[in-house]
Amino acid sequence: MTGQLEIRKVLPHRFPMLLVDRVTDIVPGERITAVKAVTCNEPWYQRLGPEAAAEDYAYPSVLLMESWCQSAGLLATWESPNPDVLDGNVMLFGSVSGLRYHRPVLPGEVLEHRAAISRVLGDNVIIEGESRVGGEPVMTVASAVMAFRPADELRPPGPAPA
Repeated sequence: MTGQLEIRKVLPHRFPMLLVDRVTDIVPGERITAVKAVTCNEPWYQRLGPEAAAEDYAYPSVLLMESWCQSAGLLATWESPNPDVLDGNVMLFGSVSGLRYHRPVLPGEVLEHRAAISRVLGDNVIIEGESRVGGEPVMTVASAVMAFRPADELRPPGPAPA
């Protein structure tokens, strides 16, 4: 089992956008299982008042996807981490297809993200997987494409000459 210290050595994300709590299983270059506990103390719930309905507490779907993508990113970079996005290769998510949300996730539930590498094409990685709560699928991803690009190539050019 791998905790926050190891995760932060691989991913550049930090609070409140680090959305993976622990890695429970990893076979580098093949598959990963990671978890994220959803709690009502997260910043996205601050605006909810005492009259909020249960469905108002549904974990934002974009954050569910981001959390799964961070797990996939851990898998793709586990053996060659680069948490400094200003240097080396930067991990970019290029596309997601076959994304399906099955049901809302609520505070108190623990997400289990599963991701597996289906293909590696040069500096691109294709990953598939799902997120589960209590063994029940809450989201499936047919494929997500990650690209790795040199940080120097991603910087904007210097100021234009006068």
